[in-house]
Amino acid sequence: MSNYKIRKPIDPHVLMLEVTGTERVSPNVVRVTFGGEGLEKFTPLGFDQWFRLFLARPGQDSLKLPTRTSGLWYAQYLATAKQKRPFVRNYTVRAHRPGALDVDFVVHVDDDGHSGPASMFALNARPGEQVGLLDQGCGYNPRGDHDWTLLVADETGLPAVAGICESLPDDARGVAIVELPASADKQDFRVPPGVQLTWVPRDGAGSRPGQLALSTLLAADLPAGSVYAYLVGESALVTGGRRHLVGERQVPKQNIDFIGYWRHGHAAGN
Repeated sequence: MSNYKIRKPIDPHVLMLEVTGTERVSPNVVRVTFGGEGLEKFTPLGFDQWFRLFLARPGQDSLKLPTRTSGLWYAQYLATAKQKRPFVRNYTVRAHRPGALDVDFVVHVDDDGHSGPASMFALNARPGEQVGLLDQGCGYNPRGDHDWTLLVADETGLPAVAGICESLPDDARGVAIVELPASADKQDFRVPPGVQLTWVPRDGAGSRPGQLALSTLLAADLPAGSVYAYLVGESALVTGGRRHLVGERQVPKQNIDFIGYWRHGHAAGN
């Protein structure tokens, strides 16, 4: 992540939520809907609001969640015996409405049928299953005036792009580039008329995730004027995109924020 302050959450709590439904919205995305009394303490912020998601390990009868909501939650988490700790992953709100919170999971299954904890959860989630959630605020946070917005993401950043587009004003101008595993993974969401959304599907091309989005950015005919750029997804995509914008497009570093959600070839820690 670039060196900047995220938009902090409002009155965050460690919430216990429960699964109320699941839907396979596209070949590579499963949407899980959460509800429960805990959701009453969740404050929606729009844009790319993200959170820590706590998932039970196999064999755990109940979730042992931290009680601290500041950065001290992690010290509390580490102080818990590993076999009692839940898995922790970061996710973005796809949609919020009264009594329901939608979260999209990109599901990966290797040739041997193995998946990570989050994919396994999404593929097998059942109504009533409990999870923990700790709101972390928003990453999208322009700090100055700008004429237009640039969004670049792979499939893991699709919920962020969707949330930002749905939160931008009607007169917003910009460009959004989103790489997907397949054309069928496209989603419908509100995009301001002045924002050009380009889908870049890999469709079995065998390219490393993020490469097509990066090459599309490098070749793009971008608008004139000052830009606020926000790049999210695979690490090489966001760092390569920032390097290009600074070096080739002369975009000031302070006008670019980027977050590497994951790194190709490296599994997420527990």
